[in-house]
Amino acid sequence: MPLIDQATLTVGAGNYYTHAVGTALPTNLLNAEASGWNNVGHTSLEDILAVSSEGGEATVLGTLQNKSLRTKYSPRTDLLAFTLQQFDAGGLRLYYGSNAPTLPNGLIGVPTDPVPTDCAFLAVFVDGSNVFAFYAPKAEVYRNDDLALADTESLAGLPLGVKPLQLGTNKWAYAVTPLGVVATGATAGVPGTFTPTGAYAPANLAGMTDVTASPTTAWTTGQYVTLSDASKAHWDSDSWEPGPA
Repeated sequence: MPLIDQATLTVGAGNYYTHAVGTALPTNLLNAEASGWNNVGHTSLEDILAVSSEGGEATVLGTLQNKSLRTKYSPRTDLLAFTLQQFDAGGLRLYYGSNAPTLPNGLIGVPTDPVPTDCAFLAVFVDGSNVFAFYAPKAEVYRNDDLALADTESLAGLPLGVKPLQLGTNKWAYAVTPLGVVATGATAGVPGTFTPTGAYAPANLAGMTDVTASPTTAWTTGQYVTLSDASKAHWDSDSWEPGPA
């Protein structure tokens, strides 16, 4: 793996969004609201985001001939935690439950049988020209800790936990965006290489649309480039095709 300076991250700004379950990742992460995503509001400057996990315990399986033949891991689930500092009706429902009612006097009732908020979730962090995001097409949002109004000098917060869930036939619960330079060119070889130097490969064949082939004539038998999903692709003189030439 090459050293890619542009793939480092220092968070300068960020936003958290929700949308209906199954909503696709917005094309422009810096303007998610234009695609209908709902900004949850102000969040903590100190506790930006924490990711914890449960499960993943290892069990060593063996035979009479080999006591440690293989290892089996239990399923792992992650929890994304952040602190919301906007106490409006929407924020209170994320914390107390989606079924928190609005009472006749305008107060938000705290339900005795709270229901987490089911939604698609998106967290976008900005570092200069870099944009890094967490995206879950399906997640449960609910309180992650008790509310404590500790002092008069800092903003109070609602600790929230986001539990990404598998949607449909997906083999993943949530996704993150890789940082670095996106490849704009691909040079034939066995395997071939991407340009500029240090650029990362497109995610899949569909992501090769804007990549310029070198040479632009059909690649010779056996030549290919390897994509981020471990598949291979080659140029056939007018389009990118799967597998080696």
